[in-house]
Amino acid sequence: MKLLIVLAMLAAGAASVQDLSGKMFTFPVQNDQARVRLITPKQQFRAVTVCHRSFTDIKRNHGLFSLSTSGSFNSFLIIWDETNNYMWAYVMDQSSEFRGLDYKPNMWHSICTTWDSATGLVQLWFNGRPTIRKYVPVTSAISGTPMIILGQEQDSHGGGFDINQTFVGMMSDVHMWDYVLSSCEIQSYVDELNFTPGDVLNWKALEFEITDKVLVEPKSSICH
Repeated sequence: MKLLIVLAMLAAGAASVQDLSGKMFTFPVQNDQARVRLITPKQQFRAVTVCHRSFTDIKRNHGLFSLSTSGSFNSFLIIWDETNNYMWAYVMDQSSEFRGLDYKPNMWHSICTTWDSATGLVQLWFNGRPTIRKYVPVTSAISGTPMIILGQEQDSHGGGFDINQTFVGMMSDVHMWDYVLSSCEIQSYVDELNFTPGDVLNWKALEFEITDKVLVEPKSSICH
């Protein structure tokens, strides 16, 4: 275990492509620097699905996925609002709130978020259960060089981090597609069955860059 942590720390700051099957990012400190940048060559999105699993005990606002472009710092943002007890999804600075989620601390949650420019509809799937669909007036593509960050929420393109919105905990199985996943595919992701990996971000072949104190570790499991 110590060797894995040391290797992860040595790799920090250098982009690499890795198969992270069975692994997770651990964000153990609250500061405005610790983050993971996810790298993709794709620069236009007319639809998006982002799925991830996260585990935390923090009782304050925190960002879960932050995609910025030069034209919009909140091109695609997923953030938990502890004050109001709901999840925000932003598309090109247009927000939708999703209420009634049982976002318990100290347990893994699977969260998938979809958006389609053809309809303007945004939807959240929380632990396999769909929310109602919300409309955002965004019918154009998200375009430009993307800056995708885990662990921080961007208030400028690639920066503007707020220590009070930092994610502290573990995150795993991050995938992103440039289309809306079907409900059956989302359920397969939630149940950790066979599903089509992300064509934008694929956890099994992920190019990423670590800054500051973030570790790559084996995903914790329950022993019986």
